[in-house]
Amino acid sequence: MIHSLLAHNPNTMIYVLCMDNHCLSLLKSLDLKNVHLIDLQSIETEELLEVKDQRTKAEYCWTLSPSLMSYLFNTYPEIDQLTYLDADLFFYNDVSEIFSEIGDSQIAIIEHRFSKHLIRLEKFGLFCVEWVSICRKPQGLACLERWRDQCIAWCKSILEDDKFGDQKYLDEWPLRYDSICIIEHHGAGLAPWNFDQYRISKSPSGELLSNGVKCIFYHFHQFQIIDVGEFDWISKKYINQSMPSHLLYRPYESAFMASLNQIRLIESNFSAGFQDRKRLKLRRLVQRFVPDVIKSKLKRFAFAS
Repeated sequence: MIHSLLAHNPNTMIYVLCMDNHCLSLLKSLDLKNVHLIDLQSIETEELLEVKDQRTKAEYCWTLSPSLMSYLFNTYPEIDQLTYLDADLFFYNDVSEIFSEIGDSQIAIIEHRFSKHLIRLEKFGLFCVEWVSICRKPQGLACLERWRDQCIAWCKSILEDDKFGDQKYLDEWPLRYDSICIIEHHGAGLAPWNFDQYRISKSPSGELLSNGVKCIFYHFHQFQIIDVGEFDWISKKYINQSMPSHLLYRPYESAFMASLNQIRLIESNFSAGFQDRKRLKLRRLVQRFVPDVIKSKLKRFAFAS
């Protein structure tokens, strides 16, 4: 994500929250341009530490999304606008057209845009916390602090009382704030849950297009590495009639391997995130065939254990 973002937006400043010392050490060794590393302890307030042991690793990561943005606004007074990005995004073009669409809006979010056969997933949230832009202005800061408080109070990977993780809180934002932009660009927010709505092609100059406009970024949700050079793209629960375009996935695979090779120059046996083939197959079957209500109960049991 970092390399692709900087390749198309070289003046971007990136702040990375390192969730453990291993991540922090590796990124320090890579010495990436325009990348500022934030260690976890720097942002952990007493409020966050009180809930940390009550949440899974994933839930705690979600809890931290608005806290990281709040920390950066408080620590760097020169920052006027921040955009939170998920780590599994990949950029094919510069982001200028998205920011042109955002304009003077103090808040910007993007819908999941679920395909028809996945519309049932809207109950988990209309908007995706993959891109969230906030300005240092009254509505922007008020929205951020409310979101931060909400995530500290409750942030779990189950659907409960019209809440889910950090993302379902965003459902109320368009009703609550008038200085908000819901990003509509057809080249932004492409993902496994909506890819069949977009025709991916290349322009005569080789630029990647989505429905005839610049393809800006894709969300590689569920993308897994099984072995060096062997990947699993997504669960079949997202696939209706066809797989997502190779024009999206092949460049990501190449970039993924390039990053892995770069890391292995520092740590030769690095294999964090590699998936066991049999366990991954079982997980994919659960994702595809087990009803959401049962998966929710299984998560509750696992969390209670």
